[in-house]
Parts: sequence; structure tokens; C-alpha cells
Amino acid sequence: MLAGLISIDRSSAVPLPEQVYRALREAIGAGRLAAGARLPSSRALAAALGISRNSVNAAYELLVAEGIVTVRGGSVPKVSAAAGTLSEGEAPAIAARAVALSARGRAMSSDPWSRTERRRGGKLEPGTPSLDRFPADDWARTLRRVTRRLRGDVLSYGETRGLPELRRELAAYLTAERGVRATPERILVTPSTQASLTLLANSLADPGEAAWLEDPGYLGARAAFTAAGLDIVPMPVDAEGADPRRVADRRPPRLIYVTPSHQYPFGTRMSLARRAMVLEAARACGGVVLEDDYDSEFLFSGRPLAAMQGLGAEGEVIYLGTFSKSMLPGLRVAYMVVPEHLAAPLAVAQRVSGMLANVTTQAALAEFIASGRYRAHLRRVQQTCEARGRDLASALRQRLGDAADVPDPVGGVQLALRFTAAVDDLAVAAQVNAAGFSVAALSPYGIDCRPCGLVIGFAGAQEGEAQACAEAVAGAVAGAIAGPVKRHA
Repeated sequence: MLAGLISIDRSSAVPLPEQVYRALREAIGAGRLAAGARLPSSRALAAALGISRNSVNAAYELLVAEGIVTVRGGSVPKVSAAAGTLSEGEAPAIAARAVALSARGRAMSSDPWSRTERRRGGKLEPGTPSLDRFPADDWARTLRRVTRRLRGDVLSYGETRGLPELRRELAAYLTAERGVRATPERILVTPSTQASLTLLANSLADPGEAAWLEDPGYLGARAAFTAAGLDIVPMPVDAEGADPRRVADRRPPRLIYVTPSHQYPFGTRMSLARRAMVLEAARACGGVVLEDDYDSEFLFSGRPLAAMQGLGAEGEVIYLGTFSKSMLPGLRVAYMVVPEHLAAPLAVAQRVSGMLANVTTQAALAEFIASGRYRAHLRRVQQTCEARGRDLASALRQRLGDAADVPDPVGGVQLALRFTAAVDDLAVAAQVNAAGFSVAALSPYGIDCRPCGLVIGFAGAQEGEAQACAEAVAGAVAGAIAGPVKRHA
């Protein structure tokens, strides 16, 4: 009797129809019910199991939908001749192959930061802002207010290129503070600068075209361009910033990536003469300069230079900015100012790729800027970053002496020191991070060059952490000098 193959457990969380379906499917798969075997009517099986006929009908319908059972009008259900063996314990006739990543997928999943020995979540991580200075209570009140006010298309799919209020505030702010030629129509709001770079690399260049990058330079840009299939061409960096005259591969660049306000990772400011050279290099071949102004809000000394975008002719520079350093990385809001003729097509590419930012966060940022609280917040954070940066530099100099060149931080949220001794900076970083830090070795930031040193964040440094880090670095360097060394070019 078929009822003997089905065990009903009324205390189980599994619904009765599902219990009947599973039992029948298992019996067919194990061969206890052969192909062509007749099954009881739903009425008869329901009576035998002591459950409702609807439960049995639901189980039969699932089996029919899978082609395991057939039902013809006026006849009882039968096991399908094509049901085959369904047992999970038996291997199918053709073994399933594991899905492999494509070449592009392999490029995208290669983590460039893994080579720096930097680990997430430790102290003094490069790129991390002053999290303890974030105005959490004020931000929470702002979020509540704007959430109640949002209406219409902004809550649906209507504003994929960015909330109009935020784009208006950004246009006014960037024009006044950074000398950027910006209008709301030319601004696209994205989840991060990394998303902006990925979108631009795939939209403005074809695989095999050249992209000039600062050497050493930002690993995120290198990762985005490599994943897009572009050929990375190093552009050497010195005390004046990137030098396009020293590019060895003279193929016309489709993209030129620079961080002129605060070079990453060295922290130098690109001279006006070098900015003109970079612009001319782009003009000469119809390329596009990607100006990453990632932490221009934090300048500790000297007068801020206007953005390169405001110096060039129309259409040769795309300006990139983010709220990750000035507010929080977790807000996931960045932006770019693009040439007018590219705004519409890039907005479509942005929508198609799904690189969209949270609308509630955008609304809160718009109010924060309009009210003046954003500028006030920047002033407070700048003072904090300057004090912490100078404390770290002082501690490193005291502990390392002549073993490293430690610059005075002129802005930003991290500094790059260079070892004068011949040591393996990867080994030094690994040893320092074993003590709970997240410093990064400097050498992997190079393409052709191999600078030897560390990149250390200071914006979030708490009391005693600068001294503790300096002691850990000094101990690691002393051990590296005493042991085998790895020389860097």
C-alpha cells in the first residue's frame, strides 16, 4: 500500500503537502515506485493518510509540474516513464561542471590590496576617516526629516543619476570651493569613486587601449582599468607630481588618471606646470583626464589650488569626488562632474550597470550642505586630522631616526614614509599588523618603480596609538635590518 511509503508528522514545521511530495519523490527516485506505476487517487490516498484531499492534490500538482507524475483526464496518476532516477545519492550520467570565472571576472576578482599586507579592521588603516568625529546624532535627525519629506519619482526609479537637490548643492559647492565648472545636469552621483572609475573605464575606453596611471599610484584605479581590459602605462611621480614627459610608452592614452591635489600615496601637490602638461597630453590625442580629488577638503598648510577641471578647456577633464573621507565610507556616496555631451549617455550606462546611490542618504547630504553644517563639520575634522597627522609624524621620526624619511603631512588622512635602509616593507607591514594595526606596504603601489616604505592612516588615531604604531614599526625595521633584506629598485 502506497500509504506505507509516506510518513506524516503533524508536529513538523514542514507543511503536509510538502511531506507527501517529498516522500513520493524519494520513493520514485529510489526505485520503490517504478516508471508506469499507478498511484492512488487523491481521495483514496487522503483517506489512507488521514489528511485532507487538498493536501494530496497539492503534492500531486508539484510532481506533475516536474514531469515526475502524469495525470490524464478520468484516470489515476501514474509515475512518468521519463522520471528516471532522482536519488541525490547517485551521480548523474553527465557530471556537472563547476562554473568558472571569465577572464574579465578573474581580473575583477583579483584584490590589488592583498599585496600590501594591509588587513581590514585594524588601527591606523590608510583611507579611513575620523570616524569618532562623525556627527551621528545630527545625521540621524537629518535622515528622519528628509525621509518624511521625500515624495514622487525619487522614491521609485526616476532619479538614477542622482537626487536633484544634491546635484544642485554639489554644483554650487564645487564651483565656490574647488573652482570646478559644474552644473547639476553634468553631475552623476554614484556609490563610490571605485564605481565611478569602473563605469568610466568601461564606457570611455575599449580593451587594449592605453591608460596612464601615476607610478606609484592608487591601486583602485589600477584594478578598475585592468578589469576593463586596458593597458596600464606608468607615469612617474616626483616632487611636482606626475610627469607625462617621462612616460616610456608613448601610445596615445585614452584615459589619464591623476590625484593632483594630494597625490596618492605620496601626498605631494601637482605643480601648475605639470597640470598644464597633463592637460596638453590629453588634448593631443583626444584622451580624457580623470581627476580624483579624493581628500582635497583636508589641507593643513598653504593655499588650496583650484581643481584641474577648472583649468582645462571644456570636455577634457572628468572630476571625481567622494564623501567617504569627509563623512563616512559607509554612506556609499560619491560623484563625478562630466562633460555636457557625455552626461546623458553616461547616465544611461550608470543605470544599466546599477551603480546607483541611496536616495535617502543623498537627501540628507543635500540638507547638510545647504544648512552650512557640512562646512562646519569639515573645519572640525580638518583640525582633528592635522593634530593627529603631526602626532604620528613626530612619533615616527623619534622612533625611526635616520632609518626612514617621514614627511610632514600637508593634508589628507594618511602619510607615506620611505625607508632609507634596505628592508622588505612587506615583511615590516606584516609584523606591524600582527600587533593590531592595518598599515600598508608602499612597494605594491608602484608599477615600474618599487618605493620602499609604509602607508599609515592617522585620521582615526586614538590616544596612544601613534606612539604604539611607531614603536611597532621601529621594532620591525630593526629586525628586518638585522635579518635578510629585500632590496627595492
